[in-house]
Parts: sequence; C-alpha cells; structure tokens
Amino acid sequence: MEVVLLGSGAADGWPNPFCDCGSCGDARTSGTSRGQTAALVDDRLLLDCGPEVAGAAGRAGRSLAGLRYVLITHAHPDHLGPQLLLWRSWIDDLDELCVVGPATALEACRDWTGPDDAVRFIPVAAGERIRLGPYDVRVLPAQHRVLVDGDAVLYDVTDAHGERLLWATDTGPWPRDRFAAVAHARYDAVFLEETFGDRDGLSAGHLGFAGFGDMIATMREVEAVTDRTDVVAVHLGHHNPPNAELSRRLEMVGARPGRDGEVVVLGGAATRPHRVFVTGGARSGKSCHAEAMLADVVDVVYIAAGGPRDDDPDWARRVAAHRARRPSTWTTLETTDLAATLRATTAPVLIDCLGTWLAARCDHHGVWTGGDLAGVRAEAADLVAAWRTRAAATVAVSNEVGSGVVPGTPAGRLFRDELGRLNAAVAAASDRVVLMVAGCPLSVR
Repeated sequence: MEVVLLGSGAADGWPNPFCDCGSCGDARTSGTSRGQTAALVDDRLLLDCGPEVAGAAGRAGRSLAGLRYVLITHAHPDHLGPQLLLWRSWIDDLDELCVVGPATALEACRDWTGPDDAVRFIPVAAGERIRLGPYDVRVLPAQHRVLVDGDAVLYDVTDAHGERLLWATDTGPWPRDRFAAVAHARYDAVFLEETFGDRDGLSAGHLGFAGFGDMIATMREVEAVTDRTDVVAVHLGHHNPPNAELSRRLEMVGARPGRDGEVVVLGGAATRPHRVFVTGGARSGKSCHAEAMLADVVDVVYIAAGGPRDDDPDWARRVAAHRARRPSTWTTLETTDLAATLRATTAPVLIDCLGTWLAARCDHHGVWTGGDLAGVRAEAADLVAAWRTRAAATVAVSNEVGSGVVPGTPAGRLFRDELGRLNAAVAAASDRVVLMVAGCPLSVR
C-alpha cells in the first residue's frame, strides 16, 4: 500500500497565513509549509477531501483520474471540499466514484453532482464495515463533532495484501473502552492528529502532545501499535513548537511529523520517504545527515559512488573514516555502476555521492579532452530512471557546486553544468529534497 500525504497541516495550515509567531516564522524560513491534511492511497482511494486536495495532488505529481473511492471523516471545510466533484464531472469517461462518509457530510456533496454523474454516495456510521474494491474499511468513532455526536468518524483500512492503516483525524482523546475496537490490529501505519502541541486545552475535539502520547501509549498496550508501526503525526498546527523541536518531542513517543508530499509505503522496508536527495556545499554535513536518516536500519547498502581508487591514499583514508562511523551491519560497495546496483538491490541504499560518481564517469568517457559527453548523459539518465523505480528507502548525497565563482577552466565549467543537470533530475524524481547549510538541514521539498 502506497500512501501519498497530500497535506499534513491543520485547518489553517502551518504557517497560518496571518500569523508571525515563532513556529510560523520557522515554517516559512525552513520551507516546511503544511496544507490541510489528506492522503492518496494507491492513486485510487482518497482519505479526506479538503479544498486544497486538487492542487496538492498536482504538486505531488499525481493524477486523480484513477480515483475510485473517497473516505470523508466529517463535514468541516478543511476535510470536505465538494467542489472537486464538479471539476471531476468536466472529464468524460471516468469510472464510478464511491463517496463514503457520515450522512451529513454526503448531503453537503450532493449539490455538486449532476443526475448523470458517475458518483455513488455511501453513508456510513461508526461501527460499520464496508468493502470497496480491494479495501476492507472499518468505520470507527471519532471524539469529534461538527454539529451532533456521531457526525465525525475515523477509518481503519486494510488492502488485499493485509497491509493496514489507521486514519485518525480529527479526534480528541478516546475513552478507554474505545481501544477494544483496534486491539491486536498491529497497524503498518497510524496517521494520528496532533493539532495543539502543549495547548491541549484549546479543544476537547483535538489532540496536543499529552493526548497524542496517551493515545499512542494505549495503542501499544492493546497491540494496535507495535515497534514496526510508522506513527505519523498529522493535522499539525502552529501551536506546536518549531519543526526541530516538534520532531524531538514526537520521537520521545515513537512518532514523527508528517510532511506534505511524502510517500509512505506500507508492508515493506520503506515506511519513510522512498527517495531522499541530500545536497549542499563542502563540509556542510551532508553525509552525516544522510547516514542519520537510516541509522535505525540494519541492512543498508552503502555505495561509495566514486569506485575504488587503489592509487589514492587520501581517498582510502576518507573511505575508511566513513566506514568506521557507520553501523557494522551495513554493507559497503565501492562502485560506479549505480543504475544496475539500484535495480538489483532490494535493501535500503545510501549513495555517497553523485558528484564523485559523475567525475568518475567523466574520466571513463574522457570528456575532459573532448570525449563522449553523450555517453555520460546517457548513464545519468539511466541512473535517474533506476532511482525513480526504487521501492526501498534510498538516500543520495550530492554537492552544490554552482553557487560560487565561475570555475576558471573549461573542465571545471563542464563539471559544474553537468552536476547541476544531474542534481535537478534526481531532485525531480525524489520524494524529499534536503539542502544542508552549515550543518543545518533545510527541507526544499
């Protein structure tokens, strides 16, 4: 099951467009803006349908043409933007769309469809269970309401492979007896709202840090959450602390903040963004940051992408120092055959780095003396194609060499231009892009 997190923010997003608090300022400067929370599952099932969904899908490079099912939790406007049904009606020959949700939410949708539109409305209430194609959907109660008790729900979704997620937004803290409904679920992923940080008291229908932590602790007690569950905090608002502190606080309860546009793959090694591209200047902390992202993974294949250099003692010392600081369970490969290695390796991979790989391939093709630049570009295109199809978690490190002075030699200018092209292509095919500046990671996308 593949889940694209189209948004991870609260109703007003984060940053709030009218707010200049420290958290909103941090979100703006770090590039971690969050839109209204929603998710696209396998390009066919939509979890919540706020007014920002269409644009978020486009920014994530996803089409909604294959959408068959929409699960609406409740009728608050950040979770229900029924105008999407009108825009869909402008496209011919689409298959039937099933819109599922509390009856009051579906009533808000009906005026946005015509009598001949291929849309079927399925009202549900907590405690019910329905089948939607390959998905088994259990409807759970939310500690939340729009106008009356029961007009908001949560969803427990299992696919044909047995991969299972909990979509739990919006909700306040559950009563103890409610956890029986998720006992022994052993979810692959839990998407749980965490709206208010340390200000839990702002609403009984939302969670802050305390309520979030209590919910996860009880879910662990009843085996709804296990050590392999990816617990993702969503519906995040600006009452939370800045992102670095937010991540630290969530880590204390075995969770992490969701990020707009990230891809979560259930049932495999990559319960984290699939492809992460880390770039930055010399000694900016790129390698250390990339290694830290996979520090909890045992079977990482580390690719020293410059290949072996038996005649370069300094290079050998660098490789040895890198190897010494990595977990002993990681496997190190010194190779420039990146595309074939990515296609053949099912384990998580860390590539360090694309700059040394490009220099080695330029050497191989003799481009510094007028050799086969087309051959280098063909290899780069093949590398990007292999990167795009990776199923396991994959992190690549590269260098930013185009932000300084213009190189004084033709070879230097050629390398700068080719690495810029390669970096842009890899970034475009990545789920997350991180720029390292003076040891600080900045989320570019």
